[in-house]
Amino acid sequence: MWIDWFTAPGLTPLLWVVLGTLGMYGTTLVLARWSGVRSFAQMSTFDIAVTIAVGSMIATTVASKDPPLLQGMVALATLYGLQLLVSRLRGRFSGIAKATDNTPILLMGPGGIVKEENMRVARVTEDDLRTHLRKANVHDRRAIRAVVIEGTGNINVLHGSSDDTAVDEWILQDVRDHAQRPASRN
Repeated sequence: MWIDWFTAPGLTPLLWVVLGTLGMYGTTLVLARWSGVRSFAQMSTFDIAVTIAVGSMIATTVASKDPPLLQGMVALATLYGLQLLVSRLRGRFSGIAKATDNTPILLMGPGGIVKEENMRVARVTEDDLRTHLRKANVHDRRAIRAVVIEGTGNINVLHGSSDDTAVDEWILQDVRDHAQRPASRN
């Protein structure tokens, strides 16, 4: 009975899987070349969602006969076209960028000061933070200039020797620091 779970009834379904895989692979290559290097860059939240959807579409189309190959190829082309459109609109209209992207959050400030409120908002623990500091080869918390969780979920550590100058404000532009919000008026 377990052999039925592992094998397909005959070679025809396996042949269709091979042909579907080749079709979706070729379509993905063509569309990735057409849409440019950003297609798998995961630079924004929307890019990550598209990457996940592409993988799901490929898997669904390859592993079953429903949806048919042509339908999967059209869905893939539509998704790549949508990603290209949204990436262009993000550059032109700030509202589109705000709707599709998460804002980066400052987790640690100069001198390695942990931003507790920001950590809570980002749902990052101190253990998570220490992991990323070690990965960035930080030896001394005082050398930290900033630790930022990007809109994609990646954590970036800016550090140098403890006598370095501060981080250029341009680099930290649009990074949220919930700890420095103005107090609410009652």
